[in-house]
Amino acid sequence: MTEDRRHPAAEAFDAIGADYETAFAGSQAHHASLERLLGQLAPRSRVLDVGSGTGRPTARTLAAAGHEVLGVDVSAVMVELAARRVPGATFRNADIREVPLEQTGFDAVCVYFSLLQMSREDQRSVLRRLAGALRPGGHLVLATVPLDVEGVSAVFMGQEVEVTSFGPAGCRTLVTGAGLTVTREDDAVFTPAHPGAVPEPHLFLHCRREPV
Repeated sequence: MTEDRRHPAAEAFDAIGADYETAFAGSQAHHASLERLLGQLAPRSRVLDVGSGTGRPTARTLAAAGHEVLGVDVSAVMVELAARRVPGATFRNADIREVPLEQTGFDAVCVYFSLLQMSREDQRSVLRRLAGALRPGGHLVLATVPLDVEGVSAVFMGQEVEVTSFGPAGCRTLVTGAGLTVTREDDAVFTPAHPGAVPEPHLFLHCRREPV
């Protein structure tokens, strides 16, 4: 990846590192979402974890259940942490926008809060590619902060970031526009365990690629 194409989240999350896991470990909605996904997967499913962070809780939960997990993250620090914390999964330091994805190669894809520093067009493009990487009947979980904002500067855990997202209706359009069906929608409000943190709205969309 050339330097000018480096994902804007890489530097921020290199700096945040393990503090991210600590701040968000108490999200019961995230854990509940993972439990719902586990209930939908056949044994030894192949799962892609986009923006895998430290590997916990997503990759660890899935790997512990016997699934084959590939985590992709732009932060080299996060990937190093994840490889140590979750030896039962595989992690790759890469930009998901540039990773070749095998068509119908995965039984499930997890996208937990990993699109917020992409442009809206990149989010649409990535979701289309991720949907194509699902086998027919496969599942995708998208979690995000459902605010109608574009290119807004913010301070996140002490790091300056630029945030882009969609409101709830726009999030649903994002996944249906990628050819997926929303099978469940859950809302939550969560306050990260970090100094100065404020309550955040969280939206969890469980989606399915319909069988052919």
